[in-house]
Amino acid sequence: MSSGLNPAQQEAVNYVSGPCLVLAGAGSGKTRVITMKIGRLIQIGLEPKRIAAITFTNKAAAEMRERAKHLIGRDAKHVMVCTFHALGVRMMREDGAVLGLKPAFSILDADDVTKILKDAGGTTDAATARIWQWTISKWKNMGLNSAQAEAQAADDNERVIARIMARYEERLVAYQSVDFDDLIGMPLKLLTDFPEVRAKWQAALGHVLVDEYQDTNATQYEVLKALVGERGRFTAVGDDDQSIYGWRGATLDNLKKLPVDFPNLKVIKLEQNYRSTSAILRAANNVIGPNPKLFPKTLFSELGEGEPVRIVDADSEAHEAERAVARIQGLRAGTGGDLASPSQHKEFRDFAILYRANHQARVFEQALRKAQIPYKVSGGQSFFDRAEIKDLCGWFRLWVNQDDDPAFLRAVTTPKRGIGHQTLQSLGVFASQYKISLFEALFSSSLPSVMAKRALEGLHEFGRYINELEYKARQTHGAEDSRAFMMEWLKEIDYEKHLYDGEDSEQAAAARWTNVLEFVDWMTQRAGGTIDDTSGAMEVSERKSLLEVAKTISLLSTISEREQDQNVVTLSTLHASKGLEWPHVMLIGVTEGLLPFKLDDDNGRQEKISDDTLTRLQEERRLMYVGITRAQRSLAVSWTKKRKKGREMVPSIPSRFIAEMALDKTTAREDPREKLKALRAEFAKRAADGAAAAAAAAAP
Repeated sequence: MSSGLNPAQQEAVNYVSGPCLVLAGAGSGKTRVITMKIGRLIQIGLEPKRIAAITFTNKAAAEMRERAKHLIGRDAKHVMVCTFHALGVRMMREDGAVLGLKPAFSILDADDVTKILKDAGGTTDAATARIWQWTISKWKNMGLNSAQAEAQAADDNERVIARIMARYEERLVAYQSVDFDDLIGMPLKLLTDFPEVRAKWQAALGHVLVDEYQDTNATQYEVLKALVGERGRFTAVGDDDQSIYGWRGATLDNLKKLPVDFPNLKVIKLEQNYRSTSAILRAANNVIGPNPKLFPKTLFSELGEGEPVRIVDADSEAHEAERAVARIQGLRAGTGGDLASPSQHKEFRDFAILYRANHQARVFEQALRKAQIPYKVSGGQSFFDRAEIKDLCGWFRLWVNQDDDPAFLRAVTTPKRGIGHQTLQSLGVFASQYKISLFEALFSSSLPSVMAKRALEGLHEFGRYINELEYKARQTHGAEDSRAFMMEWLKEIDYEKHLYDGEDSEQAAAARWTNVLEFVDWMTQRAGGTIDDTSGAMEVSERKSLLEVAKTISLLSTISEREQDQNVVTLSTLHASKGLEWPHVMLIGVTEGLLPFKLDDDNGRQEKISDDTLTRLQEERRLMYVGITRAQRSLAVSWTKKRKKGREMVPSIPSRFIAEMALDKTTAREDPREKLKALRAEFAKRAADGAAAAAAAAAP
């Protein structure tokens, strides 16, 4: 089972007797080590259901589940492979009753939270509500409730937000709902405040593996500690050099705490890189060098020296985009030293253009379209973020949890059914007064005293319809019945007409209706048991009721994985690129002020700057390191002499990170347009030579 592992990987797989930290450098085969270790644990007698492998994204969980299936076989489906949030859902569904939660609680998405905060804070401004939302999320990730946040508020503004947080907490309890931060914070409360729950989960899990450990926040670390207890049977796999999520609460303190909290911690370093050439790794090691090291390591590769890393300067962003396009065309045609091998055809999917901020993509999209090169922008709008899908999910959420007020409001108003704002406002006041949900208020015997008869009849009709749909969804099993049910429901609420009425063009409405039909396909496939659920919240291995499938909707972030197979150039932010790799990578916009992003008191010098700025600079350096290590065979790093700022063009200078790469000056610059021109001339010469040879052969 462990054939093909290097000695460090082998050691990480075989060490099963205590806490283990695997420092996995970029491209060092960490996913293989995790799946092999799952197999090893089963081999020595640990039941698959007592192994948990925790990742940070649904996509990573799906990949790990697939690899485990190939390696281990049928036993893999019993291993709990899931995200931190999906594990939290499982714990709260099973044991949340001790916190006053019903098993059918709802999970709010970001838009729902914004709406509730606008109401709690008495504002109509979504931007203000989102600032509150960000602050409250930060506090929750630090393990603070509203009272604790108010007690340590730094100023009047934070005190106001803490009071809004208190009202927000009250509404979540009333709505029987949780937000994404609660999916970590509440499980921690379960484990710390209820010894019987803690004992149950510690007994249930014989070994916990955590992927991307450097991305954990303070609360997630406490959850891990409580899950593994004093025995410390866990394997944390991470890389301090790839910690790039400090802005959302991830902390390197979690790496520092491990040897303190677990004195018998075994530390194993994976330093052999299987992805990149030596030239690329040398640039990466040089860039990350100035950062302080928790656990020093140096990546090395046995894939050969490879192409030199190229530095490309450009006059402007448009010029930079032209050069990137020329590089793609040139490499596909076969220019560039070792890359010129005619036997190795390069697809568009082999190329990625990476940048610091989303706005940088626009000019590259224009250049790629002009050159008729197909592309995709990674990290674009999720399928489940589209309005039409959120509408339908609102109905599903209401079937699952009738106390879900945000879902109630979305369903009752989409499509419109003659229930107006005033009616809903009166219902909301009544529900708040009696501390019940909007749906429960519908059928209160006291409601007729505050509601006009016609409005009351409309609400009752809606309530009866929801109950009827919920009953049918509970009884509907398998793909065929589920499809029939959903299509009949969409026809009853006239949802297709609602889409066409709401769009200026038929083309836009048709595209939205196509998304709805795709959603129907996706739901019915899962009801039929033909696709594994990528959220980790449930295993789809047999026919499910439509209601059971609906319970997982709030955790899902992607409709399918088909985009991965498209033969297109990838445009991506550096943050979204982590964990991915491409044969040919271009890092663009590597100028001071963009990468590193503007540092308030730095002015391009590292001496005499504040601790906060230095911390941010170190994270920006890790971001550059992540970008460099996405490349397998070739890497080009480009910067512009001028860049657009508002309506003006302002001078810019190359990022300090370019100098830190310490490249050989003789190979540091290239102009792809000149290479392309030379290549065309070479092709023309070959064609002429061929024609001359053919003419000579044909001569008598």
